[in-house]
Amino acid sequence: MNKTALIIGVNGQDGSYLAEHLLSHGYVVHGTVRRSSTSNLGRIQHLLDSVQLHYGDLTDSAGLVRLVKDIQPHEVYNLGAMSDVRASFDIPHYAGASTGLGALNVLEAVRLACPQARYYQAGSSEMFGTNPDVPTNEQSRFEPASPYAAAKVYAHHITENYREAYDLFAVNGILFNHESERRGVEFVTRKITRGVADIVAGKASKITLGNLKAKRDWGYAPDYVVAMHLMMQADEPSTFVVATGETHSVEEFLERSFDLVGLDWRKYVDTDADLMRPTEVPLLLGDASKAKRVLGWEPTVRFDELVEIMIKSDA
Repeated sequence: MNKTALIIGVNGQDGSYLAEHLLSHGYVVHGTVRRSSTSNLGRIQHLLDSVQLHYGDLTDSAGLVRLVKDIQPHEVYNLGAMSDVRASFDIPHYAGASTGLGALNVLEAVRLACPQARYYQAGSSEMFGTNPDVPTNEQSRFEPASPYAAAKVYAHHITENYREAYDLFAVNGILFNHESERRGVEFVTRKITRGVADIVAGKASKITLGNLKAKRDWGYAPDYVVAMHLMMQADEPSTFVVATGETHSVEEFLERSFDLVGLDWRKYVDTDADLMRPTEVPLLLGDASKAKRVLGWEPTVRFDELVEIMIKSDA
């Protein structure tokens, strides 16, 4: 019998790639999308005949219980969140309710309606925040520096608590930054690659960004959903860091992007203090040696290739 998976947030970057990956492995895939007055299905348009969609919201605990009860999934992937770190300072209560308590709502739905299901919680490298001891791994200290990151830390710990208290197969994936041609245009990498494409096409003359010195461990999203799936097939539930083990600054991302089209980025980039976070995270770098050792996972796409993929897609 084919396995059934429920992906919370199937229409996001990670959700769309995960749906493709699971379908390729013979899964029956269900996914939730939030009700919107405008279409939010662009990333999964090609999957609409293959994925069974349901309206769902992380803040609707009763609705999540009903959904899990009806589907009876083998695996539940919670990829839903208010994922804009900068915006979480402006709407901190919503960030906490959706990203933090939202994870609790999904866990409760699994516990009450389908306790044999395996549960994946999408963590974030932002949870390590201002911890200067890098590279960070599964034992590293969390120092969240935003409402989003603090909510993710809560989601991480409540997942561990449900694993221990109710014997759920609940795993935490602490994924470092992972980008792709499906990344939202509000994220810095896509701002850059789309901005470069607009400049080349004569549609824009400048890109305006915040902190150019911030360094991140950037990987390719399709690689990272493979790691999610592998975590759920492990013998025992655990926590895994997923990262490339390399860090590059926003400035390096700019330089590589503009180099690919033969332009000097310094002539086309402005900075705006309003785009800075109230608390900046200067450096994130991950150690994914446990994922390699236990899951056999390694990234296949490195920094230069990632930038090239995104530039070619937006060109």
